[in-house]
Amino acid sequence: MGLEHFEVIAVLAVLIIVAASYFSSRLGLATPIILVLVGLGVSLVPGVPLIAPEPDLILAAVLPPLLYSAAVNMPVMDFRRDLKTIGALSVLLVLVSAFAVGILLWAILPNLSFAAAVAVGAVVSPPDAVAATAIGKRLGLPPRLLTILEGEGLVNDATALVLLRTAVAATAGAFSFWQAAGDFFYAVAVAIVIGAAVGVLAVRIRSKIDQPVLTTAISFVVPFIAFLPAELADASGVLSVVAAGLVTGASSVRRLSVADRNAERTNWLTIQLLLENGVFLLMGLQLHTLVAEVSAGGLSVWHAVWVGLAVTVLLGLIRVAFVAPVVFTARRRRPEHEQQARRFDDALERITQDERLQTHPRGERIERWLQRRRADAKFYAGNGLGWRGGAVLAWSGMRGVVTLAAAQSLPTDFPYRTQLVLIAFVVALVTLVGQGGTLPLLIRVLGIRGTDEEQSRRELALLMLEINEAAAGQVLDNPDLHRRGGERFDPAVIEKAREVQRRLADPRRTDRAEDQVKAQYSELMQLILDAQQDALNEARSTGAYDSTTVKRAQKQLDQGSVRFTQR
Repeated sequence: MGLEHFEVIAVLAVLIIVAASYFSSRLGLATPIILVLVGLGVSLVPGVPLIAPEPDLILAAVLPPLLYSAAVNMPVMDFRRDLKTIGALSVLLVLVSAFAVGILLWAILPNLSFAAAVAVGAVVSPPDAVAATAIGKRLGLPPRLLTILEGEGLVNDATALVLLRTAVAATAGAFSFWQAAGDFFYAVAVAIVIGAAVGVLAVRIRSKIDQPVLTTAISFVVPFIAFLPAELADASGVLSVVAAGLVTGASSVRRLSVADRNAERTNWLTIQLLLENGVFLLMGLQLHTLVAEVSAGGLSVWHAVWVGLAVTVLLGLIRVAFVAPVVFTARRRRPEHEQQARRFDDALERITQDERLQTHPRGERIERWLQRRRADAKFYAGNGLGWRGGAVLAWSGMRGVVTLAAAQSLPTDFPYRTQLVLIAFVVALVTLVGQGGTLPLLIRVLGIRGTDEEQSRRELALLMLEINEAAAGQVLDNPDLHRRGGERFDPAVIEKAREVQRRLADPRRTDRAEDQVKAQYSELMQLILDAQQDALNEARSTGAYDSTTVKRAQKQLDQGSVRFTQR
């Protein structure tokens, strides 16, 4: 393929992605589903060349930035609160699904060893949450359901790829359960350590540079800096990327400037749009190639299709059976969380009334711990997982391009390799189009609604009031308030700041008194902005407010900071 042909294909792909994203809401379908169908249609057009990208292109070049972008935007507080549920779905469910599918394939395909069958089970076991979350956000699913789906999508790929590598290695020699388990836990632990270290180091370096263009450029390579060392250490590069993204998202608000965060957010949204949707378009385009490879090998295409459908049904049944006890446990513990919230309320009230506890060296730390636990208990009590939410979780088992890329990474000497790749494609296609296409109808029939908009506005107003009061108490009402040089602020400047005027005095006035007022006002407003950010960070750390409310408050503070610095 010449350079000109590649340029034409790239331009057409971008235009198709943009068009599909634009019309998806009008058609009532998620963008990934539209792109897969478009790719399928194009692949069947006579004269279209066979498309067979290298599997490493997806697993090593596309997957790391996609996971990093999703992890950076994942509220760490929500991830922590639903870690048990996310862990159950992204680790235990993947393992159970992989072995169950392995047993099925082992029984159907006589020349396939059990280890090889489990490897294929690992390929088809991790769902891709892109389509589910896109549909859920458009239809207003509750934030907790979206968090669980997004968190599952972040971690399950790592579980599946580590299991795939272990199973493939077992096909080449004797299998030891304890050695495989040790390799699995080693891959997870080392990946988390490397990813967290990369995230901390990257944020610190970027905070020292403080130039939006340069810091954003550094963020583009952070996923690969986390991925490559982990892979070289025989750990999970994917999980390392997720850890780096979570650490970056949690610490960037405190360390990076508003301009840095805004530039990074805009650029990464564009990259995520093109990569995320581009892989689904590529997935559809590969149909013709897979069918041709199976037919060229003298194998039955329809046999692979029927096996793929059987695997799809089995995966669906396992997911339903696994989600049911998760939802039941969450509902059963709801009264317990309500009681815990009341106990933490009483404990906090006792602390505020006891002067000895208030003056205790660890009193502030104890109070903050109680506030966080109370917020957690209220979150679980007020955001339970009902059977409707469980039905959405159970039906959101769509597979994606990672399944197809992982299947194509199977060794070339695998028995039934071309058929297995086509089986994986059938599973991904049927779940994505079938379950993804009917998910909006399921959500509407169940009548699931997210957070009430009026309630969200009230909570946002309450949080902003709390932030402003904290800033006023820390800055404007501080009797020791003074400028950098030690002199006091002019009372007129403080009064002006109290009114939070959006504009300075007429910029054409250049008398010295006005210049002094402007200088003092700029300095004072920066102190207020810093105090507001500190108050918001405190609210974020205690978990007293919903993560969506915190994001909206952060956006308001960032917008105010940008307006102020542009004056």
